[in-house]
Amino acid sequence: MIDTEKPVEQQATVTRPQQRTHGTPARRRPELKNLGELAALIVLIAVFAALNPDAFASVSNARTILNQAALPLIIGVGATLVILMGSIDLSVEGVMGASGMTFVLLSANSRATTDLGWWAIPVAVLVGMALGLLTGLIHTRLKVPSFIVTLGVWFIGLGLATVLFGRSAIPFLTDAELKQWPRELTLGLPNSFWLAALVVLAGVAVARFTRVGRYAYAIGNNEQIARDNGVPVSRYKLYVFVVAGACSALAGVLASLQLGAGSATIGINTLFLTIAAVVIGGTSLGGGKGGIMRTTLGVLLLVVLNNGLILSGVSPNIQSAVSGAVLIVAIIAAAWPNRSRLRIVK
Repeated sequence: MIDTEKPVEQQATVTRPQQRTHGTPARRRPELKNLGELAALIVLIAVFAALNPDAFASVSNARTILNQAALPLIIGVGATLVILMGSIDLSVEGVMGASGMTFVLLSANSRATTDLGWWAIPVAVLVGMALGLLTGLIHTRLKVPSFIVTLGVWFIGLGLATVLFGRSAIPFLTDAELKQWPRELTLGLPNSFWLAALVVLAGVAVARFTRVGRYAYAIGNNEQIARDNGVPVSRYKLYVFVVAGACSALAGVLASLQLGAGSATIGINTLFLTIAAVVIGGTSLGGGKGGIMRTTLGVLLLVVLNNGLILSGVSPNIQSAVSGAVLIVAIIAAAWPNRSRLRIVK
């Protein structure tokens, strides 16, 4: 990362060693790794298609897989950007709960509260962005590790969702058109997947073509070098956590639409799947290496694996064990070459 306000000689002393370490050879290795992940996905599909040709290898099941992948894909965009900085976001489930309940209570529902129609969605996303802003401020201003901050914000979001849920009857969405939107097909695919695809494309654009994305890589590679080159590290960390909060909030809205009701625990079990997908996709927990398209492959791998195991009649307990084993192996494989510089939280 080059600071245009510094003399060329000073820039060279800071950036050239980094370019030799993370230059063209480093770019080739991720490409080969992506091919390996793609090959693994193809092998999984082939195996489960051979075991269950009628159930797995069907158009309806393909749509089911894409619908199941929508939530972790959306969350994964924000989670990947955070991990690229060398930080981590554990607040996903709490943010989903708070934003999902906000959306339901501001939409047409069985409690007959305020109905803002589709405007309830941006309000819910703003709730997630506010929680992300809170995370970023505490992390950057008070220097609290992201692991601790996001864990606390998780429970803040969960508490807010519980208060909104209250002690009344479950708030069900009453707008039939709104509830059916995620499952409706556009060009043969569910709308939930199209929404996730748009978020992924937007995330890729942010990572590649904006300062938020480029600085996330720079901070993850070496935060001190980024500071020395004039990168406002605290400000861009804040931006990334706000983006992550927005992604989790949008996932909470989509999950509420799929459920058709409000729930404080709407995001349960999504954190593990998302973080696992980011790691399996090859994004380094130490920061600076990886990307959103890798996370997309990781999500598809896990969703196809779970779907195939279910259709094969495997016990849910064994499914969890297999997913955990896959995650551990992926973490070891990703972390071992860089074990001397691994920073899970910073």
